[in-house]
Amino acid sequence: MSKRLFVVFSLLVVASLVLTACGGAAGGDKIKVAILAPLSGPVPTFGVSTRDGALLAIEEWNAKGGVLGKQIEAVVADSQCTADPAVNAANKVIDQDGVKYIVGEVCSKASIPVSEIAEAKGVVQISPTSTNPAVTVDPNTGKTKQYIFRACFIDPFQGLVMAKFALGQGKKTAFIMYDKGNDYVLGLAEAFEKSFTEGGGTIVGKEAYTSQDTDFSAILTKVADSKADVLFLPDYYNIVNLVGAQAKERGVTAVMMGGDGWDSSDLDLTAADGGFFSNHYSAEDTRPIVQDFVKRYEAKYGSKPDALATLAYDATNLLLAAIEKAGADDPAKVKDALAALQYDAVSGKITFDASHNPIKSAVVMQVKDGKVVFAESVAP
Repeated sequence: MSKRLFVVFSLLVVASLVLTACGGAAGGDKIKVAILAPLSGPVPTFGVSTRDGALLAIEEWNAKGGVLGKQIEAVVADSQCTADPAVNAANKVIDQDGVKYIVGEVCSKASIPVSEIAEAKGVVQISPTSTNPAVTVDPNTGKTKQYIFRACFIDPFQGLVMAKFALGQGKKTAFIMYDKGNDYVLGLAEAFEKSFTEGGGTIVGKEAYTSQDTDFSAILTKVADSKADVLFLPDYYNIVNLVGAQAKERGVTAVMMGGDGWDSSDLDLTAADGGFFSNHYSAEDTRPIVQDFVKRYEAKYGSKPDALATLAYDATNLLLAAIEKAGADDPAKVKDALAALQYDAVSGKITFDASHNPIKSAVVMQVKDGKVVFAESVAP
């Protein structure tokens, strides 16, 4: 080999090594976004919807050239809607994968401990669906967590929405069932009770259970004896399925009502028939942005997007738009851009309040004749 050829060959080898280290000419210098979602555990449909909504948003941004000229790389981790697995997932994506931005978690009891890690490490976190106020505000100090946001309204608003709806339907008495170990359920139950009683309603009974319970007959006997107009059950769909079926078996006449945790493709529509729940959007909304999203989601996944998918899509878009607005792949700048962002999302036009909660409307959905249908919209 001539000296000249040797030099050329050496330069090509060095260039190849550099490209390999950087991930290749087209694949290097990416922006990593973690998606923390419960793909296993008690509510896996929540995780699948969240993952799919977030991935669709990332795919669409990448098709347009990415963010700041960089492609977005999704790092998906199973956080199980439970504190310890969520903490492990958060530490892994931050410390091992080098992630500076998190979409997730779904459940408040998982998002709250994740938010403490993200805040301490300067990682921007936006939860699509965690509605407990403590996700974005430190309950000990009352101060807003600077790096933590959400794309959904909070429990006090959901409680207000369902209390106003119940009272507007002429319901004057309510019985509340709640999981004493679930922050999401407790927050919604407290908010509903406060708004319902302030509106002139009466709480005729309250009973606690655990997430491991499967037989609710003793509580449902008390519900029946109370002759309550409403059975407020602000839990996830797996518990709603059990309680709803057992309530119908025992002839409970109270109308079941709850929150966005009901929204799932695995909700038992027979068990929940006649019930109402608050939610973040309706696929029946005629706004073009909604219908365009529904069509794109259906084309990719073969089903209509539920609220989990929609909010994950919105949360991811909000985060990526904030990175673009900040003009830098820098969480300290992105958090400031996100706080000041105004964005026309699928679930509504979003601006953030001082606690990093979005200001937008809610909808009430009804389970009727084997379908979930739009009942009413409630503005903030």
